[in-house]
Amino acid sequence: MLRPAVLGLSLWAVLHLGTGAPLCLSQQLRMKGDYVLGGLFPLGEAEEAGLGSRTRPSSPVCTRFSSNGLLWALAMKMAVEEINNRSDLLPGLRLGHDLFDTCSEPVVAMKPSLMFLAKADSRDIAAYCNYTQYQPRVLAVIGPHSSELAVVTGKFFGFFLMPQVSYGASMELLSARETFPSFFRTVPSDRVQLTAAAELLQEFGWNWVAALGSDDEYGRQGLSIFSALAAARGICIAHEGLVPLPRANSPLLGKVQEVLHQVNQSSVQVVLLFASARAAHALFSYSISSKLSRKVWVASEAWLTSDLVMGLPGMAQVGTVLGFLQRGAQLHKFSQYVKTRLALAADPAFCAALGEREQGLEEDVVGRRCPQCDCITLQNVSAGLNHHQTFSVYAAVYSVAQALHNTLHCNASGCPVQEPVKPWQLLDNMYNLTFHAGGLTLRFNSNGNVDMEYDLKLWVWQGPVPELHDVGRFNGSLWIDSLKIRWHTSNNQKPVSQCSRQCQEGQVRRVKGFHSCCYDCVDCKAGSYRKSPDDLACTFCSQDEWSPERSTRCFRRRLRFLAWGEPAVLLLLLLFGLALGLVLAALGLFIRHRDSPLVQASGGPLACFGLVCLGLVCISVLLFPGQPSPARCLAQQPSSHLPLTGCLSTFILQAAEIFVESELPLSWADRLSGCLRGPWAWLVVLLAMLVEAALCAWYLVAFPPEVVTDWRMLPTEALVHCRARSWVSFGLVHATNATLAFLCFLGTFLVQSRPGRYNRARGLTFAMLAYFITWVSFVPLLANAQVVFRPAVQMGALLLCVLGILAAFHLPRCYLLVRQPELNTPEFFLGRGPGDARDRNDGHTGNQGKHE
Repeated sequence: MLRPAVLGLSLWAVLHLGTGAPLCLSQQLRMKGDYVLGGLFPLGEAEEAGLGSRTRPSSPVCTRFSSNGLLWALAMKMAVEEINNRSDLLPGLRLGHDLFDTCSEPVVAMKPSLMFLAKADSRDIAAYCNYTQYQPRVLAVIGPHSSELAVVTGKFFGFFLMPQVSYGASMELLSARETFPSFFRTVPSDRVQLTAAAELLQEFGWNWVAALGSDDEYGRQGLSIFSALAAARGICIAHEGLVPLPRANSPLLGKVQEVLHQVNQSSVQVVLLFASARAAHALFSYSISSKLSRKVWVASEAWLTSDLVMGLPGMAQVGTVLGFLQRGAQLHKFSQYVKTRLALAADPAFCAALGEREQGLEEDVVGRRCPQCDCITLQNVSAGLNHHQTFSVYAAVYSVAQALHNTLHCNASGCPVQEPVKPWQLLDNMYNLTFHAGGLTLRFNSNGNVDMEYDLKLWVWQGPVPELHDVGRFNGSLWIDSLKIRWHTSNNQKPVSQCSRQCQEGQVRRVKGFHSCCYDCVDCKAGSYRKSPDDLACTFCSQDEWSPERSTRCFRRRLRFLAWGEPAVLLLLLLFGLALGLVLAALGLFIRHRDSPLVQASGGPLACFGLVCLGLVCISVLLFPGQPSPARCLAQQPSSHLPLTGCLSTFILQAAEIFVESELPLSWADRLSGCLRGPWAWLVVLLAMLVEAALCAWYLVAFPPEVVTDWRMLPTEALVHCRARSWVSFGLVHATNATLAFLCFLGTFLVQSRPGRYNRARGLTFAMLAYFITWVSFVPLLANAQVVFRPAVQMGALLLCVLGILAAFHLPRCYLLVRQPELNTPEFFLGRGPGDARDRNDGHTGNQGKHE
């Protein structure tokens, strides 16, 4: 029976609404109940001239009609009626509503706010010391829609701890519980919307933007929040300004011109406009008339869906408009509900009955609630039937109903608590409240806000008014369908809004001026790299890493030392094989012919010992290639110089013997020659080696060589080498051998051999010359060679020293043993043939005669 009645009313309304007959829609804005909810809606707008010229506290006249405000009021009415028709939320109770116009002005909104706080069934507000038992006319207030009004009414209602649930006031300031203890809202805070806007700019790479806001609390605080969010994301605000609200006798045009001129003359292609609808209307009006360049406009929710802005002539020429709108549930029954309300409002019988039933005490105080509402048609409001804030109004009513349900401890059979609920009692159950509306589950957090998703909307022009298309969403993270976005640029190319070009790989930014987005690109040098694209300085690699120029990462350094496979080492190993082979060959020959005059003249067992020492010197060079270790570093010098001392000590004995035999009288020579052979000779060798061993021990204890890893000497490698702590102590280790070689050289240099005998002194002289040439050359080579090749220099010096000694002393003797064995006689080597003693005596006698 209800459906045919509704259809009949709709048909009747269509026939009579077109005739312009007055409605009684304004009378439907009040409904009695056990608990009444107040409502503040922008049903009209006041004239600026009327507000600016007020000299008395009289009520402004609201002349212009707002279809969205009326639809939001009807959404509240529908929610109240739904709750009254339900048996589970407030069984046995009936909610009422009292809806007033704010004209979008604080001065207008204050009068109904005072009316809400009047005593029940009265228009008086009494002054009490304690308002705990005070029962005002309404239990809670739904609204207002704007932050500017909510800041005023929120403090007022907060004093009485009356719950207030706004469906559109999103300013962050309203989250302050100390200032607004009873304020709640079914829309997220502006911080969420601005966070989404900042991430949108970051997603498209727009880091050089302008930020404009309306010259009111809403715009100023929005710009403040956006500035902090932009700075945290590396977005620079090239121009920041406030757009004045249109007021009578205000220099609006000049300020708007100044703001737009700055934006138009810069390279900024993206503008964030966080402003009220009226401020945005003023800004775009001048922009269109001045034919300023087209931009990307990131809109705030306040003007993105405003009819005042969307219907502005020429608005399609301003560029691309993007903005975020909260996503709520679809109210599918709302359109039919509005049609039904309009149909009933056109029914004289219904209007007459309504006037008798819903008479209020405030009519003579505030006048008719919405005179403009009684002169509308369905076409006037059809465009806003799907407005996103409609659900917010609907959810706000359900939040109060759920809190009242919890306060009265209602269940399926009824509500046990019979005492009237005071607003402050209801407020206790509003904090952290979870409620259901339109199939969604919502919850007030500690600041009275709800968490809801945002849809990214794009203005698409297909008529005189743009359509809003979904191109993305934000639910803590941003998702964008870029293919759906139609840009205002040629070829639908995404606009670029950057002060400087993006730096290439391996380049960092050197900021110019005050903005971090204006910079020069500087190459990262070798040893440093760019860690992230937003770096202002190159990051140095750690000491165990390296990087080339213009690098974005570091690489591990490879350890560098004198490796076995290097060409220099392979060549030295060939030289080592040659030297060791010659030493072993010579030692074999000397051992085989150990009793021959040649071997005996060369020292006999001492000569074999000297060859063994030379072999040990050759073997010691194997400690120099390969990766250094502490043991290798400590063993290198003693293992090479101690055997060399043993070899040179055998030479000093032979040099002394030759000197004694050649330069001293026979009596002395026979006596001293015996001391230079046998056990005494081995004692000399032992003493020399003990002295060298003592020097080596002092060197290892006082100045031990250490393994050092040099990270900076080579560009891409880490040099590992043995470092001598003291070059003086390093030289003293060579002192014993140098002294022995020098004495040996002095003892043989001026000695002349007798005719017909082997010249033993000449071999020793040349052997010592080879020693000196090798080690004198070693000093400048070692000083000038690269550190990595210093072990190779030491290897070469040792091997050349061994080869020099072999070539000068041992190899000629080996040649005689192999190729001229007939010369291996005592007369040729030992001087023991007939006449040897006589010749020496004659020689000495002759010398004496000469002296006489």
